[in-house]
Amino acid sequence: MSAIDIIKAPVATEMDQFEKTFRASMKSDVSLLSIITNYILKRKGKQMRPLFVFLSAKLNGTINKSTYNAASLIELMHTATLIHDDVVDEAYERRNMFSINALWKNKVAVLTGDYLLARGLLLAVADKELELLEIVSDAVKEMSEGELLQIEKANRLDITEEIYFDIIRKKTATLIAACAGAGAKSVGASSEVVAKMKLFGEYVGLAFQLKDDIFDFQKTNLTGKPTGNDLKEKKLTLPVIFALRQAPENERRIMMNNIRDHNKNSGKISVVMDFVNKSGGIEYTTQKMNDYCEKARTLLMEFSDCEARNSLLEFVNYTVSRNK
Repeated sequence: MSAIDIIKAPVATEMDQFEKTFRASMKSDVSLLSIITNYILKRKGKQMRPLFVFLSAKLNGTINKSTYNAASLIELMHTATLIHDDVVDEAYERRNMFSINALWKNKVAVLTGDYLLARGLLLAVADKELELLEIVSDAVKEMSEGELLQIEKANRLDITEEIYFDIIRKKTATLIAACAGAGAKSVGASSEVVAKMKLFGEYVGLAFQLKDDIFDFQKTNLTGKPTGNDLKEKKLTLPVIFALRQAPENERRIMMNNIRDHNKNSGKISVVMDFVNKSGGIEYTTQKMNDYCEKARTLLMEFSDCEARNSLLEFVNYTVSRNK
């Protein structure tokens, strides 16, 4: 049994049912949309976001229709943002399959993303899930702000550790936080509990992104993206920020020049990667990742012992132990 199967065990039945619910939430009478949504469903990943929703809900109460709505709403919104991201990034693959814009061009991809956003809004309105809609809409807003902030800083290369954490909190952690918060809210948890679950999700999301940043510097990369990809896109992640902060001014200037003006030169990027590896940047990032995982575990232990809590603890462990 895989790590994900173990984590999923307490809500395996609900996750199976969710697949049918989510498929129904994307349904359209337009044949082209039906073809595209069927393609989207075929390339789905591990469905970590709905899993987080269901485990959070089970930790705090009894899973119900509102929980399925929460999971569907988050997955609809997230899928829409991914489709739009692929258009913006001119990306033609996702999870080793062609992106929507690669197969049906940009106009169709943007309209498909808009359709999924609308379906999410209609789902929330139809069942009067306004509190869930607020949680998810706030996350989408934060994700957009995070992307724009990262673009701004990539152009100027003036990112600090504080700004870096603001970016990854908005871009990555806020969606995991929304999953945990929406799951708790769906079973009637108090505002205090919802806030606590959102904070737990944020800690996990931050640790997850830090692990991804470490992957980018590994010699054998199992993530499916090229080693040094972030540097090639002028994205300064924590290992780089730490390394630059420790470096003498002359060395720092050379590395910044390589990133700014030679980011498409594999040789120059390799020099920067060696510099980061020797500087202790990976060790520093690993320690930060472990710190956030420990914060997540400590917060989770405030909840009653149950299968869902054990699975969420395993989820935290998986965040740091995964190899892709």
